[in-house]
Amino acid sequence: MSAVGHAPVNNAHDDHGHHHKETFITKYIFSMDHKMIAKQYLFTALIMGIIGITMSIFFRMQLAWPEESFKVFEIFLGKWAPGGVMSQEVYLALVTIHGTIMVFFVLTQGLSGTFSNLLIPLQIGARDMASGFMNMLSYWLFFISCIIMLGSLFVESGPASAGWTIYPPLSALPQAIGGSGLGMTLWLVSMAIFIASSLLGSLNYIVTVLNLRTKGLSMTRLPLTIWALFVTAIIGVVSFPVLLSAALMLIMDRSFGTSFFLSDIYLKGEVLHYQGGSPILFEHLFWFLGHPEVYIVILPAMGIASEILATNARKPIFGYRAMIASILAIAFLSTIVWGHHMFVSGMNPFLGSVFTFTTLLIAIPSAVKAFNWITTIWKGNLQMNPSMLFSIGFVSTFITGGLTGIILGDSTLDINVHDTYFVVAHFHLVMGISALYGMFAGIYHWFPKMFGRMMNKNLGFVHFWITIIGAYGIFFPMHFVGMAGLPRRYYNFTSFPYFDDLADINVLITVFTIITAAVQLVFLYNFIASIFYGKKAPQNPWKSNSLEWTTPVEPIHGNWPGALPTVYRWPYDYSKTNENGEYVIPGQDFVPQNVPLQENEEELGHGNVVGNP
Repeated sequence: MSAVGHAPVNNAHDDHGHHHKETFITKYIFSMDHKMIAKQYLFTALIMGIIGITMSIFFRMQLAWPEESFKVFEIFLGKWAPGGVMSQEVYLALVTIHGTIMVFFVLTQGLSGTFSNLLIPLQIGARDMASGFMNMLSYWLFFISCIIMLGSLFVESGPASAGWTIYPPLSALPQAIGGSGLGMTLWLVSMAIFIASSLLGSLNYIVTVLNLRTKGLSMTRLPLTIWALFVTAIIGVVSFPVLLSAALMLIMDRSFGTSFFLSDIYLKGEVLHYQGGSPILFEHLFWFLGHPEVYIVILPAMGIASEILATNARKPIFGYRAMIASILAIAFLSTIVWGHHMFVSGMNPFLGSVFTFTTLLIAIPSAVKAFNWITTIWKGNLQMNPSMLFSIGFVSTFITGGLTGIILGDSTLDINVHDTYFVVAHFHLVMGISALYGMFAGIYHWFPKMFGRMMNKNLGFVHFWITIIGAYGIFFPMHFVGMAGLPRRYYNFTSFPYFDDLADINVLITVFTIITAAVQLVFLYNFIASIFYGKKAPQNPWKSNSLEWTTPVEPIHGNWPGALPTVYRWPYDYSKTNENGEYVIPGQDFVPQNVPLQENEEELGHGNVVGNP
């Protein structure tokens, strides 16, 4: 099927002369080349990440030193920080927009948008995505969504302030608080456009993987990165429309007098004429996307880590088929656990026990993956570069954060810590920090493929060690202040003498936040300087087996100058020897996927049988 499907694509790209006519606009801005679109997603996500992290510094400073005056607040927040003292309204807005930016604009499209675009055609042996125009359109919808979300920061009444989960009635009544006005409407419009972008991209990724694989590349020879990105796209297609429906109904409640999510509302003593709706319905719709969203974010990081760990351990990935099965199991189970976010909503205890069961069940495929990663690097010939360190850091934070998930997944235990900093710590470790580590690992690993140059390894080491120490310094203490009862989303705690003893821990967390944010400047310097001045990259710097390293260092439109490569084996033939104990390719401990199988190779039994025909 794939060989037939590629014939016209090959012919269309045999002559690259017509691509010399490209202008700056068609090559760098309205590009249909998947490699350029991947860079556009990455640059946009990095800019949004800088904005999101800056917001977190601001509200952490407010929590550590409440009612103190800071000149930086006056400069950046203007009327929302008179005299350099942050107002309550802008605190809620910063928390809301920080969460929205980091979850959707950085972690979702920064990972999925960047690496699906970069890796899917390259690793499956395709010239480009199935639809270059749809790919370009999905990026520009994402970009417009970012602009609208940032534009909401400059609305006179203030940006959305109902938390990143935007629960009604705060989000449904424009007159509820300042941040429920135009800023909230812009939030909803931005998210509707973002979802359209995500759906266009996901459909493109799915079709490309199913239809454009090169000759010999069966599904059981795909790199785990492609499996993860492919299944992530499927989850997105299933769950994102549910959030779109919730956003559209919320817009109707706000603007057209409907009552999907409102009932028996009193505002300043006035009875509002809403009947029959339920804010709990919105919670169900939001979390039906919200929990699969956790895996939309984390699965690409899992795939990236699997590829990098095997490559830099110089060993075949352990349990390849089990890894695929666990990805599929996670995808299915992620759609039936959303209720564990709603244990305190008055849920029927029997239904709570069902969600507890499914939540604990999803720990099994996650544990399979963690076990297989550890076993992959066990006794391996480890190459300690920045991408390897961030992949190991990803496994560490995923396990650490996952353990606290067992507590939050139990309905009786969750009630005690639900709206405390314990949840903040769990969520950030298992999803936020883990996904960011996966993103950093992917950037360090595939930077040579994107830009033809190498990043500075020593600066990468500085970036990793300060980041991992800082991240644990931020979120590890939060577990303990959460168990002590410190509630999240509070502007300050000076009115509660009970929490006075926790003030010093809040200061410590904020200091770690500032240090960890500052070291990201080292990464940004390394990233930008390496694009222009980095050491020229060899064709295959990491001695990796997957197909992207068989393309020229200088990227061309169409990826391969001649015929597409044919695949003969799976992508994890590392340290493979023949019957004489010698490497299959003399002097080389890896065998690329496009190297034909050799005589008697199938009988050797080095764990590579999965990939053999």
